[in-house]
Amino acid sequence: MKAYELKKAGSVDGWEQVERPEPKPGPGQALVRIRAVSLNYRDLLIARGGYRMPVSLPVIPVSDGAGEVVAVGQGVTRVKPGDRVAPTFFQTWTEGDATPEKVGKSLGGSVDGVLAEYVVLDAEGLVHLPEHYSFEEGATLPCAAVTAWNALVPQGKLQAGQTVLALGTGGVSVFALQFAKALGARVIITSSHDEKLERAKALGADGTVNYKKHPDWEEKVLELTGGQGVDHVLEVGGAQTLPKSARATRPGGHISLIGLLSGAPGKPDPSLAEPKKLRIEGVFVGSRVMFEDMNRLITQHRMKPVIDRAFPFEKARDALRYLEEGAHFGKVVITL
Repeated sequence: MKAYELKKAGSVDGWEQVERPEPKPGPGQALVRIRAVSLNYRDLLIARGGYRMPVSLPVIPVSDGAGEVVAVGQGVTRVKPGDRVAPTFFQTWTEGDATPEKVGKSLGGSVDGVLAEYVVLDAEGLVHLPEHYSFEEGATLPCAAVTAWNALVPQGKLQAGQTVLALGTGGVSVFALQFAKALGARVIITSSHDEKLERAKALGADGTVNYKKHPDWEEKVLELTGGQGVDHVLEVGGAQTLPKSARATRPGGHISLIGLLSGAPGKPDPSLAEPKKLRIEGVFVGSRVMFEDMNRLITQHRMKPVIDRAFPFEKARDALRYLEEGAHFGKVVITL
């Protein structure tokens, strides 16, 4: 079968197409024919050698994919051949709080990912796709969508009428916009491109801020909330943007630490949290139960993910370079 491997980190050109034997499922496992994958900023960091979690090289890259079950191992009853599925990011985090054991196996990092024609996965770490989703759409869900869901609902306890600030227009932020609107919240979103902000408005954004035109964007957010600040922030920028996010949040508000687009991750900082009694906490994707809860909302509202562009399997490295350019709105997909 065809697959990609990252044998040596340090460059976005590190993905190498290889031939591997088609794997066979063991007890408790399922063999999945991958039909599409989607990229996350994490994939870029791993290729560059800048990811802060363990990576086992050589590794098949990418955590997010979707496909159909073609065979199952002994004892598997959760899925059957023909089922349309996506894997969970953490194969052993089924429910409850995260523990070192539950988050020990992350696809495309500590274990092989899904950028291959066939992959063997833990049957308990598979989720059925929403029926109205294509494989390309289903492939967008495991990391970015579940992260946004966890930030807003299990951790954020989002209520209708509250206001969410989403930084940027990558996968997590666009999913957060869609989920928050479906749950009756107001959303403010930022970008450096006015055309992306117009697309966000079309998805329901109540307020937009161009942070290139307004470097003190937190002041614009305060203006848009009548000086009160937002209830929730999806903080994907990292250390450089966290102080601004804290300024834009109301007293007692919630900040989800998700990304490090500015170069270094944000950390829960008592000097930022204490004056306004902010709840600042990290979000690292989520459990299978969260994924399934999220899919129920997606099905109920007939939601569709935003796919910026799809690349063929042979152009996978071009897809990663395109992600690196940062011109995308929503998700970048590779089809098999």
